Amino acid sequence: MHDIVEQLLGYLRGIWRYRWYALGLAWIVCIAGWVGVQRLPDQFEASARVYVDTQSILRPLLRGLTVDVNTDSQVQLMTRTLLSRPNLEKVARMTDLDLKARDTKQMDELIDGLAKNISLRSAGRENLYSIVYQDRDPQFAKKVVQSLLTIFVENALGETRQDSDSAQRFLDKQIAEYEARLLAAEERVKTFKRQNVGVMPDSGQDHYARMQTLSGQLAAARLELRESEQRRDALSQQIEGELPTFGYGNRSPAADPKRANITLPVDARIQGMQERLDQLLLQFTDKHPDVIAVRQTLADLKKQRDAEMAEITRSMTATASAENDGNGMPVPAGVSNPLYQQLKLTLSQEEANIAAIKVRVQEYESRLTEMQKLVNSVPEIEAQLKALNRDYEVTRQNYDQLLARRESARLSQQAGQTNEDIRFKVIDPPRVPNTPTGPNRLALMTTVFVAGLGAGLVLAFLMSQLRPTFDNRRILTEITSLPVLGSVSMIVSPQVLRRQKIGLISYAGIGAMLVIVYAGLAVAQATGYRFL
Repeated sequence: MHDIVEQLLGYLRGIWRYRWYALGLAWIVCIAGWVGVQRLPDQFEASARVYVDTQSILRPLLRGLTVDVNTDSQVQLMTRTLLSRPNLEKVARMTDLDLKARDTKQMDELIDGLAKNISLRSAGRENLYSIVYQDRDPQFAKKVVQSLLTIFVENALGETRQDSDSAQRFLDKQIAEYEARLLAAEERVKTFKRQNVGVMPDSGQDHYARMQTLSGQLAAARLELRESEQRRDALSQQIEGELPTFGYGNRSPAADPKRANITLPVDARIQGMQERLDQLLLQFTDKHPDVIAVRQTLADLKKQRDAEMAEITRSMTATASAENDGNGMPVPAGVSNPLYQQLKLTLSQEEANIAAIKVRVQEYESRLTEMQKLVNSVPEIEAQLKALNRDYEVTRQNYDQLLARRESARLSQQAGQTNEDIRFKVIDPPRVPNTPTGPNRLALMTTVFVAGLGAGLVLAFLMSQLRPTFDNRRILTEITSLPVLGSVSMIVSPQVLRRQKIGLISYAGIGAMLVIVYAGLAVAQATGYRFL
């Protein structure tokens, strides 16, 4: 450690011996550098701030109706391509910078100069961008920023509209093609149905399904026919026990409804409801909703039967009272029996119903026979029709989807033309400050000052190494490897000592003057004063 300290002290003593050379070089470098800094031209920085609003109110309103475009990605792409060569060439033309170029090489140099002095700065997620350009001419710098701002806005709107127009043309072309294919498919289906009329499937059923449905309808009609015949036979038997008229002075047993054992149509329903009630009581209690509903229905049916019996009783009573007039004289016999007339009417209606059901059964049998004859040919026709309908449906679905997408593209284009999808808000229009923004002369002068001092120290150190001297006996012994017998001290006279003091004071004063000059220039620069 002691050796290192001794070596450093030796270097410092060597630099001190050549201090005047160091100071002189420092003055030369500082004066030259400061003059150069003062002669640097002023730079004016023009800037503008623009906000790109991608959160439009139309986006949630038109979601699902228009094409969903990632506007944030579009904005990022625009910012990355803003300083592309085509855009810089546009800026050169808009600012008349291209008039200064005589050939392609000069034009390339001008474009490169523009690219170096233009900067696009982002504020992060807020989509707030600053466009900055530096130049000697403040008005030219402002024109460049204005041109970049215009290109930034126009490129966004232009690319969106160009994409929408391309998509619109493509969709129109595809719709025209599918429309022709759809018309051709419709014509094929129409022709096929015309050629095979009468054997076309209906309601989405094939031939076998229709045969099965028709067989079920035929079986139901036959069952209904048997039921109607049974009711007819029962009515015929009941009519045989009734007299068409009531005789004179002799009342038929049928005149008394209770003794005539009359069966009304409602009796069958009452019996069915009673059986239903018995079944429910085997499973549930009296308070079960189904039991309560059936009992209510049964009570209503009984009331209806009592009303019908009362009506029949009134009719029979009126007929019986008509046998005698008010004086007890007999009246002519042959008064009609209303129950007999009602049964006859019901029997006639049942006979007509049976005749209609027989016609229906015959029609079902005829249709089923015809379908059984076509069992081998109709499935082939149905298969061909399904294939035609399938092709038609596929074409129609694609056609409908294209129509919907064209409408979506049209809405997207209209939304883009209203500038509501991406809106540009100029926060700060292009402006140039009154005072120049560069160069930073204070920093440059400080750099020159530090460089001058450093250059002086380097020069003194190099001279001390080129012209070395021995400061003590130890260094001399180490270098020469010879023993040093002794050393002679130098006695400085008062005159020499006085000259050394004067030289030291002069050196300090000249060095202090260099610092003072730097400080004065720095203060002047800070106040905006220039010497040149």
